[in-house]
Amino acid sequence: MKVTVVGGGSTYTPELVSGFLARLEQFPVDELWLLDIDEARLRIVGGFAQRMVAAKGAPFKVVLSTDRREAIRGAAYVTTQLRVGQMEARREDEYLGRRHGLIGQETTGVGGMAKALRTIPVILQIARDMQELAEPGAMLVNFTNPAGLVTQALSQYAPETPSVGVCNVPITAKMMILERLGTAVSPQLAQLNTLGLNHLSWHRGFTIEGEDVWPQVMQTTLADLRSQTNPEWEPRMMEVLQMIPNYYLHYFYHTDKKLKEQESWPPSRAEEVMEVEKGLLQQYADPALSEPPADLMKRGGAWYSTVATQLLTAHYNDLGEIHVVNVRNGGAVAEWPADWVLEIPAAVRRSGITPLPTEPLPPAQFGLIAQIKSYELLTVEAAVHGDRDAAYEALMAHPLGPTADKVQAVLDDMLTIHRPYLPQFWP
Repeated sequence: MKVTVVGGGSTYTPELVSGFLARLEQFPVDELWLLDIDEARLRIVGGFAQRMVAAKGAPFKVVLSTDRREAIRGAAYVTTQLRVGQMEARREDEYLGRRHGLIGQETTGVGGMAKALRTIPVILQIARDMQELAEPGAMLVNFTNPAGLVTQALSQYAPETPSVGVCNVPITAKMMILERLGTAVSPQLAQLNTLGLNHLSWHRGFTIEGEDVWPQVMQTTLADLRSQTNPEWEPRMMEVLQMIPNYYLHYFYHTDKKLKEQESWPPSRAEEVMEVEKGLLQQYADPALSEPPADLMKRGGAWYSTVATQLLTAHYNDLGEIHVVNVRNGGAVAEWPADWVLEIPAAVRRSGITPLPTEPLPPAQFGLIAQIKSYELLTVEAAVHGDRDAAYEALMAHPLGPTADKVQAVLDDMLTIHRPYLPQFWP
């Protein structure tokens, strides 16, 4: 079995390799291809990955490649963790927002839109290559942010390629809830009920071995918040909602606070990560290193290897496990459009990933979801067709976007700074 990682030069890759090594009995990979356009970086990260696998007796082969089509040829699974324009483009996204008095963040607001415009055409090309070159029925597992928006584009413009969007926020929330409850139960026996969009979801239920423990979760969460001087969320809000918001909702619920934090830049988050990655790459280059260093946790992305390899294992073995993923609604939430990609619990089987029927969120949450989904759909059209009018409307639709009199200035700035990665807008 061949698995291809697009963006194999990522500093996350060693964690992913650890996940494959830990699950060899359930997921018998023969070849792991690491694909990247940055040959120097691929040599460092890929060389470290090869040493990691060699230290465990070389149970599978790690192949390094800069040839996309060759890397995809014959693959059973293709995972995407790429960043068009690399970390420098992320920094541009952040400062684009700051320049215009808006949220500067890589997945939310104008920064997330800029990243989507750069990313969607590349991911769609990968999906087309898979149809031609990969194993029949090969699955594309997308980790690339903005994960939900990219998966929406795949659902609309590459429906013939099975695909799913994955994020580590749900599994992180699950692990935090288990820790708060003080239970030693295996995480696989616990199920989180989450609904919304990627980075715009609400956790609203939790079971352990089928038993509903959400009342205890809310009780302990509220008690914890009330004991803090500066709690993450307002206890009164949590009391009313009886749900735990995805932490990215701070950008919507506490916009002023997030804008204030940007005033202290540099360093922005991208600049912090660039320093972390510099140190990680130095460590990865050490020929004596064959285990992921502790500094990898500074990069973020906790439980990344767990969520990735558990999903692939569940699909390969037809386990029917329930995972929170980004997938086409298809009527699971009957009251919402079937073609919306949602972040939702879904059964993972070899035949496909099927969202579970579930109740919609209340109006206070749905209103925000509908706004952001409108922005997402417009952004997909803009990215695919190089449609500047659709991009203009997307900025107008986003609640964190500019006021109407500044939309064109923000759009012009966005398209100009990323011109090398946006050929569809610059024929």
